Amino acid sequence: MRLLHNWNCPWAEDSPPSAGYLGEYGELAAASYLRAQGYKVLRHRWRMGAGGELDLVCRKGDMLIFAEVKRARGTRAGRPARRVNHHKRELIRRAALLWLRRLGREVPVRMDVVEVLLPPGQKPEINHILSAFPLRPSPSR
Repeated sequence: MRLLHNWNCPWAEDSPPSAGYLGEYGELAAASYLRAQGYKVLRHRWRMGAGGELDLVCRKGDMLIFAEVKRARGTRAGRPARRVNHHKRELIRRAALLWLRRLGREVPVRMDVVEVLLPPGQKPEINHILSAFPLRPSPSR
């Protein structure tokens, strides 16, 4: 886990913000972290019809990275990345394949998950999981 810059989460334990605000704040923190690691953030919350949504589309060198951001205020209910279940992975894959189809050329691709823990009044903690799952699922046996 890495701490993010010098930000403190601007809320107290007894007055948490709405889930929507937490989601936006988590994605902002994740994008800031990735930029600090040398990634170029190309798009934020890219959606195309019912094809799913990509939280962050990034590039580092020749690699195109589709990053799913999962945030939480703590780990009492488990790690945030656990919520990237089979159904969610399929939605992300569908959106990523639409992006790649529109791109129109082959590029190296990676599917990452960025966990963002947002403890009240403390600095966000980031856990970047590289290659969290493949772009195409393995064939069933």
